[in-house]
Amino acid sequence: MIAGMASQVRRLFPDPAGPTSLREAYDAPRPAQPTATGTRPWVSLCMIASLDGAIVIDGRSGGLGNPTDHEVLLTLREYADVVLVGAGTARGEGYGPPSKPGLRVGVVTNSGSVDLSRALFTSGAGFVIAPESAAVDSDAVEVLRAGEQHVDLALALARLSSIVPGVRAVQAEGGPTLNAGLLEADAIDELDLTVSPRMVGGNSVRVVHGAPDLEARFELAHLLADDDQFVFGRWVRTGRG
Repeated sequence: MIAGMASQVRRLFPDPAGPTSLREAYDAPRPAQPTATGTRPWVSLCMIASLDGAIVIDGRSGGLGNPTDHEVLLTLREYADVVLVGAGTARGEGYGPPSKPGLRVGVVTNSGSVDLSRALFTSGAGFVIAPESAAVDSDAVEVLRAGEQHVDLALALARLSSIVPGVRAVQAEGGPTLNAGLLEADAIDELDLTVSPRMVGGNSVRVVHGAPDLEARFELAHLLADDDQFVFGRWVRTGRG
């Protein structure tokens, strides 16, 4: 199955409303972003949430989704050079080598506690982003160091080209603590959020967990829906692009 080709969805916004494909909907400019010392890659955040704000069922996000949501993830990965994911999410969701050839996966950890024997790393697709204090075997895996005791995400993004030369676009996929760090660093340029048409209760945290109080304004770029009543939104940070 080719990402973005199987599912037809309805565009609700912007006009004209009507049928579209995922590839058409998500094919958009993702330019490098200026920083105080240069530029960094564009960062998209891809997440799913229930109507009552839960992001997992039984500890995993997959139970909230449907085939279209999975295709959205794969479609967005087509436009990314690097996937960024927290170590807990990579472990809990069973991350392996991505299906897109050449796509790299950066696993973010403060402690250095990652299982380097997993196929994600032995395949060469995965690398580790860690602070200087974390004990990670750099002979077994590529390691990007950023920060002293905790990962400095702004610095990591600025240094990402040392691991992935020519990196232009990054797809962040959680978890909520990683999302909070990116939000605090003002490093979320795009939010791609699937809203699952169910309420699930429980004690799931939100899309972002642990960020300080702040306000980051986003503009709605598109709103889509499928036959299962799932809604797919793309928001872009005000002033980006």
